[in-house]
Amino acid sequence: METIHIKDEFIKLGQAMKLAGLVESGLEAKLVIQNGLVLVNGEIDTRRGKKLVVGDVFEFEGHQVKVE
Repeated sequence: METIHIKDEFIKLGQAMKLAGLVESGLEAKLVIQNGLVLVNGEIDTRRGKKLVVGDVFEFEGHQVKVE
């Protein structure tokens, strides 16, 4: 499982996907999230602005990333 480190209280899902290198742009993140292709803590989440905090795990195309 990969990890990303945040220095703030939270990071939005779309930003986290870009930071982890799973998508190349905000538009790509928006599309895959809205299409239900991203899991947050094991459940589909279609909100690009979903706030992730330390300990959350998101998954796209078999890549799991934990927020630390």
